Amino acid sequence: MSTAKKDLLAAVGPRLRQLRLQRGLTLAELAARTGINESTLSRLEGGTRKPTLEMLLPLAEVHAVPLDELVGAPRTGDPRIHLKPVTRDGMTFVPLSRPGGVQAHKLLIPPRPDVAPHLSTHEGFEWVYVLAGRLRLLLGDERVILKPGEAAEFDTHVPHWLGPDDDRTVELLILFGTQGERAHLKARTT
Repeated sequence: MSTAKKDLLAAVGPRLRQLRLQRGLTLAELAARTGINESTLSRLEGGTRKPTLEMLLPLAEVHAVPLDELVGAPRTGDPRIHLKPVTRDGMTFVPLSRPGGVQAHKLLIPPRPDVAPHLSTHEGFEWVYVLAGRLRLLLGDERVILKPGEAAEFDTHVPHWLGPDDDRTVELLILFGTQGERAHLKARTT
């Protein structure tokens, strides 16, 4: 095996560990989702076990990354990101970036008058920009209405909820980062 291929394989373990930690999963949780035992996952992440296709396929599925990205395959030269929308809780998320670091998504939230707002918290920091519609943002006890062209950023430890402010779908650009990674807009000085 060439040195380049050995280096490529050696990088898979740290990449797997990074993906697992970014998603806040324990080895036990990942084992339950993939059917791969904890010991094997630990050895994969530590580089003492070589990955097989049978192991990588469920890991790529759980981490929602393409297999070529999981193994660090060289890019093909096509700069386009192939968008694969995901619908969850009635909202459609369109990933605009690759996993790792700050994540960019287009988010479509249809009106759901039958569902009451439910504030939630989680790790991270969010920045939202309204592309179309009117966004109602609940942050703790605060209620903010954002129109197209307006942005907001907030710590996701603060209880929050996002939804349309009227009977139209709201379309957003969202940047999400782990705690400490923030998107800043800075005025240019002359």
